[in-house]
Amino acid sequence: MEVPGIRVLSLIGLSMLTSGCASLGAGESEPTPMRQDDALDQPVIDPKVSRRNIRRPAIQARDVELGAFTGVLSIEDFESNAVHGLRLAYHLTEDIFLETSLGRSQGGKSSYERLSGAVQLLQGDERDYTYYSLAAAWTLLPGETFVGRARAYNTAFYVLGGLGSTRFAGDDRLTVDVGFGYRVLPTHRTVVSLDVRDHIFDIDLLGEKKVVHNLEARLGVSFLF
Repeated sequence: MEVPGIRVLSLIGLSMLTSGCASLGAGESEPTPMRQDDALDQPVIDPKVSRRNIRRPAIQARDVELGAFTGVLSIEDFESNAVHGLRLAYHLTEDIFLETSLGRSQGGKSSYERLSGAVQLLQGDERDYTYYSLAAAWTLLPGETFVGRARAYNTAFYVLGGLGSTRFAGDDRLTVDVGFGYRVLPTHRTVVSLDVRDHIFDIDLLGEKKVVHNLEARLGVSFLF
């Protein structure tokens, strides 16, 4: 025969054990799943790179160029010789500038003098060729040139025209100057330019007046102020 008290005690113990397990299960909370929007808002990589302010060489309005040049001048009928000179330019805008040049060269013997042997059309310093010019230039094609993968330099192609005076054969001659040039800025204050110009004037050494074209090719280096 079972004792009623033992049955009651067994039921009470089983009830307490069941309620304890339920309370333990309730105390454990499941982790809240991350929403997809929150995952997208978080950056995958945050490098925190500090950016540098890089200033590229460029010519600005009101900049002044001062420099020198050297090259070759072909004097019509009087051979080709070296030419040297000075150059000053003032930039009205980034695309338009005014320029004055002073150059010096010397004429050789003409074909007539070489063929005749004894005849000399020019004597002494009459062969000295000195010119100055004032020209206006317009930049047509600004751009860049690349040297390797890590270096790029500002460049520009420009045309120019102007008036000046040439001292040759003992006389001063009104001269028209036309030409074009290409410049590169290797640094903020340095300009390297390659120019081709035509100095046009009248001459009458052999008794007949004619228009001559004296072509000049020159390489110049100038500095910006």
